[in-house]
Amino acid sequence: MAELASLVQRLEVAVGRLESISGPDGGGGDCAGGAVSVFVEAYDEIISGPVALYVSLSQKIGGDVKTHADMMKHAFSSQRQLLATASSSQKPSDAVLATLMQPVSKAIQQVQDFREQNRRSPQFTHLSAVSESVPALGWVAMAPKPGPHVKDMLEAAMFYTNRVLKDYKETDKTHLEWVKAYVSIWTELQNYIKQHHTTGLTWSKSGPVASASAAPPRAPAGGCAPPPPPGPPPPSMDLRGSSGGDDNRNALFASINLGSDITSGLKHVSDKEKTHKNPTLRSNAPVRTGPKPFASAPPRPAAFATPTPKQPPVFELEGKKWKVENQEGAQDLVISDTELKQVVYAYKCNNSCLQVKNKLNSITIDNCKKLGLVFDDVVGIVEIINCRDIKIQVMGKVPTISINKTDGCHVYLSKDSLSCEIVSAKSSEMNVLVPKGDGDFTELPVPEQFKTVWDGNKLVTTSTEISG
Repeated sequence: MAELASLVQRLEVAVGRLESISGPDGGGGDCAGGAVSVFVEAYDEIISGPVALYVSLSQKIGGDVKTHADMMKHAFSSQRQLLATASSSQKPSDAVLATLMQPVSKAIQQVQDFREQNRRSPQFTHLSAVSESVPALGWVAMAPKPGPHVKDMLEAAMFYTNRVLKDYKETDKTHLEWVKAYVSIWTELQNYIKQHHTTGLTWSKSGPVASASAAPPRAPAGGCAPPPPPGPPPPSMDLRGSSGGDDNRNALFASINLGSDITSGLKHVSDKEKTHKNPTLRSNAPVRTGPKPFASAPPRPAAFATPTPKQPPVFELEGKKWKVENQEGAQDLVISDTELKQVVYAYKCNNSCLQVKNKLNSITIDNCKKLGLVFDDVVGIVEIINCRDIKIQVMGKVPTISINKTDGCHVYLSKDSLSCEIVSAKSSEMNVLVPKGDGDFTELPVPEQFKTVWDGNKLVTTSTEISG
């Protein structure tokens, strides 16, 4: 069934390509003999290849993954429309360009909103992998290096794709194929950008300037579209001015030629006639009727973004997962009735403190700020993702602590957890506090800067210290 669905998907893409290049009289949609631009054809290969396979496998998995895949299919179609416009039009102004990119931006936002609206979905990890990487479609607005942007977005999704591989490794191979197909989309897109859009979106050097119209301009059969008619000629400037203009100019030049005698015709103003020396003249001064002096325009009120609706706090056990979400200023969050197979997931908790007692499988802290975590024993891993100002205290044992995309993290180890491995990536201001014999702690910073050298056989990376 997956192969049949993939074949149908590729046929749909092929039909779309034929419709896009055929004009009303059977002619092509490009100047080069009716053929689609080379980079549009290359993009169609991505849609008919890895994207079609990803959509096919998503349909096989079903549920929210299938719905998400339909949104992604629409996003790639919107970007294909933009590429078709760029292949036959010259680059427009920034305002028009922003209008042309709106369909892609809206499609990206739709994909991300779907994930936020379905946080309790059993396929939430799949949705997160797609939502974290879909901003890669914004490469069309990146210059002069759009390729690295796609790579960064793919790396942002790797955490969730690895989770999918881990969760379904022994149960359902379809999910493993799904991950492989999805990752290949962005890998192929990087190669595509490197070949056709190295320094940014490539625009046609001929043809009309792109307009805000959603559809790319089509050429009539047999040749290119004629250039747009020239605009009206600029209005002629009457250099003579009003009647008597020549006499006024002659008088002006004659006055300039007087040199230093040009001031001889000025009237002398006595002190009695000066307002700054005669206060009585100020009260009787005539009201000014001429134009007002220049004044800066009043500041415009700042545009306020629509506030995001506040989500209700969640503190519950769902299956084997303890969910702690949207907590604000909660200092008494305690999870005491735990089992070895249970996990804890904390999301968007700010200015709060969470205590986890007894032994459990793992703890994940996602998108939290100023959160304190105290736990006894974890047999798996403690993960800190997209957080800021986090403090962790280990009372018992933990084998691994992972810190990703986090600014500010203090880890207090216990005597039994000194063998803990701390893995960090894209994080800063990390400190590990090791207990001393007197009950105090020794604070040690985690390196953030590294040096890599070639030793003749391999790359050798070591941490560096900045002397200041």
